[in-house]
Amino acid sequence: MRGKIRLCYRKMITIDSVGTWERLVFNDSFTEFKMQAQYYDQENKHHTFAQLLQHAPNANQLHFLVSGAIVGYVKQLNGIVPDVTNNLGLLFLTFSQFRFEIVNSDLRNIDKHTVAINFYSDELNYLAQIDQYLLTSKANPITENTGETLTDLFTISPYLSIYSIQQ
Repeated sequence: MRGKIRLCYRKMITIDSVGTWERLVFNDSFTEFKMQAQYYDQENKHHTFAQLLQHAPNANQLHFLVSGAIVGYVKQLNGIVPDVTNNLGLLFLTFSQFRFEIVNSDLRNIDKHTVAINFYSDELNYLAQIDQYLLTSKANPITENTGETLTDLFTISPYLSIYSIQQ
């Protein structure tokens, strides 16, 4: 089967994340969460994100509201999905859409803060699956009249999934 696919890579960021970029996203998203949560719980009755979702009307908007604190960091990636490399060890997967999500948080304990950024890849040509590997090419490859199509072979790793298929 050949067709067009889009992938989704879910990058989890926790207290244990060590990269500079991840630490900046972690700290700034927690700071923004604390500021935005005040609006939904002015009496300070609820301390966790789950409690806010359960008891505060429209608290699900916190995903969007907190995302403003990390948009600049996502732009720093220049449209390249982090962590996903081909078999040559090169970052290759491009994206133009992402979705930020608060997975868990506690206003009293930064250690409980967990966020995810879902990166949705640009369209790829699906060429083959070989065991745990996918072989793809860019949807609009530039071949400079050589007749060659450049490909990427990569492992289907944890948190990487086929998001959509178009045949």
